[in-house]
Parts: sequence; C-alpha cells; structure tokens
Amino acid sequence: MVNPKPAERVRIELADRSYDILIGAGALADARSFDGLPASRDALVVTNVTVAPLYAQRLLEILRGRHEHVHVIALPDGEAHKDWTTLNAIFDALLQQGCDRKTVLYALGGGVVGDMTGFAAACYMRGVPFVQLPTTLLAQVDSSVGGKTAINHPLGKNMIGAFYQPLRVIADLSTLATLPRREIAAGLAEVIKYGPIADDEFFGWIEQHADELVALQPAALMHAVKRSCEIKAAVVGQDERESGLRAILNFGHTFGHAIEAGLGYGEWLHGEAVGCGMVMAATLSMRLGLIDAAYVARLRRLVERVGLPVRAPDLGRERWLELMRVDKKTEGGAIRYVVIEAPGRAAMRAVPDEVVAGVVAECSG
Repeated sequence: MVNPKPAERVRIELADRSYDILIGAGALADARSFDGLPASRDALVVTNVTVAPLYAQRLLEILRGRHEHVHVIALPDGEAHKDWTTLNAIFDALLQQGCDRKTVLYALGGGVVGDMTGFAAACYMRGVPFVQLPTTLLAQVDSSVGGKTAINHPLGKNMIGAFYQPLRVIADLSTLATLPRREIAAGLAEVIKYGPIADDEFFGWIEQHADELVALQPAALMHAVKRSCEIKAAVVGQDERESGLRAILNFGHTFGHAIEAGLGYGEWLHGEAVGCGMVMAATLSMRLGLIDAAYVARLRRLVERVGLPVRAPDLGRERWLELMRVDKKTEGGAIRYVVIEAPGRAAMRAVPDEVVAGVVAECSG
C-alpha cells in the first residue's frame, strides 16, 4: 500500500557521499522511498529472526521490482550476536549467492543489524552499497545515521569497525508500534541525549512531551525523530570521522559501554546503559563545576520518567576504570569523557580517575 503522504527528508551533507534520511509512517512500503537507488542484479536483505516475520515480506515486494535476485538472511537477534561469527554469516550468504560488487545490501532491523550490515558492506569486495532500514527507535534516531559500523569484541563494544556511509536511511515510524515497551524506552535515551549536548530548547520539549513519546503519539514521534536526525546530520556533516565535534554524540556512552561490557552484552539494552550513563556523565559535569545539581536532577527525572534505569550496577572501582580505558575516546592512556559545559553544549575532557571513581561510587550500587 502506497503511503499517501511523502516521507519527510533530512539531508546529510558529505560531498559526494551525501544522502537523505526519509522519515514517515509507511515509508518502508512506499516505492517512492527507494527512487534513485541502484537497481542492481542482486540484493541482500540482512535482518534478524524477530524482524523478518514482521517486515521482510513488505520490503521484498518493493525490492523484487528493482532487483533480479533478492536474497534474505535472518541473523540471530540481540547484542550478544554482534560478533565475527554472525558477521561471517553475511559474507557466507554473499559469496554463496555469487554477489558482485554492485550488489546492494539492505539492513532491515535495529542497531545491531544496521551496524553489522554496514560493516559487511564496507568490507565485501572492498565496499558495496547499502541502505539502512531501521525498525527501532534507537536505530532511527542514532545508529542508522552517520556511517558508524562495527562489531563488538569481548573486551570492548564497537571496537572493530569502519566509517562507511549508507546510500539512504528510510525510517518507517509505523514499525515502532511492534516494539516492546523496554525497546521504546531504550530508544528515547538517544533522543534525550541530543538536548544536553546540542539543543536546550529540544530538551525542554522532550520534558513536555515525554508521555506522548512513550505512547508513540504520531506528531510527537515525528518531531522527535526528525529533530534528532537534524542534530546528528549537522554534527556528522562537520566531523564525519569523529576527529573532534562528533565525539559529543557519545554523551553517556563511555559509562554506558562499560555497563554493557561489564554485565555481558545483552544484559542491559544499549539505550538502558546510555540512559544511566548520561546521569553519570551529568554528575561528572557537576563535580567538575560545569553545571549545577538542579540540572543533574532534571536529567535524572526525565531518564527515569521514560522508563530507564538511573542507578548503575556495582562493578567495582577498578573494573569500572578498566572497562572505560578500553574505549575509542581514550587517548594516550587518558580517558576522555563527554561532559556538559552548559545546557545544550558539550565538550570532551580528560578527567582524573579519582574524580570518576567518586561519580561511580555515587551513582552505582
């Protein structure tokens, strides 16, 4: 069924690698969303066992009019499978079907599927085109946008990967209706993130509309997804490979990645860990004298209100520091954290371990 209202468009400007993010209910079943994409002989849809029964057929009906052969691989679901073994399954599918370097990969799923498909596309025959079709809120507002692709290593999250931009991102808001409540909350963590680091007015808007977002009210959802993508597009357009400004998008992630690795991937959802990590990063910002306690309390209330944890697990001081040292923001042995310099503005700071240990002690257990 064709969506009568065209998807809204956000542009990422990256010279010859520029592309559109299309956002709208029904975008996945709208042939217009795919206009201008390559019509190669082969296409591979990479999805997972949870998403495939819900949306794969809808996608195949569109793609079979564009590609002679459309292959599908359904990966196991979950962060625990974001590894070499699962990545190799994508390569196996490509090679077994005789796919060439014009083959288009379609990532149909959440952040794990998107990250692994993008990494596979970056590596297969030294680079083939791919399209992001995110079906979770977290993926629509964050992981599908900007070209970060990776798999996890037992010692660190997303430590093996590549910067590789998609041809397009097609975010169908109607897919969010099938998400469990916990996944919606996890996605809202990445929406909330954009307020403290880039847009204080948006932070206030999220506070006012938090209940509508949790309920997936269409107008609120559209504004939240579009504004999140606009902020990320602006940042990525200035700093594609995270040499400076783009690092602010990792607000809460150094603490959050430590939680994920420390507990075991999949124990907490990524967004749950980031939500808690943002409270810890805000507490760190307060201890550095950058923001006041009232702002930290405000962020904590919002994180908790959308259903995310605000107390971190007790991993032990040394384990916390060990896990955070295995982080892409560590330079020369010093752990660098994204801190809030002022509401709506973030920066990177190297912080002494003693200060961080105080934050861990205050926020965990």
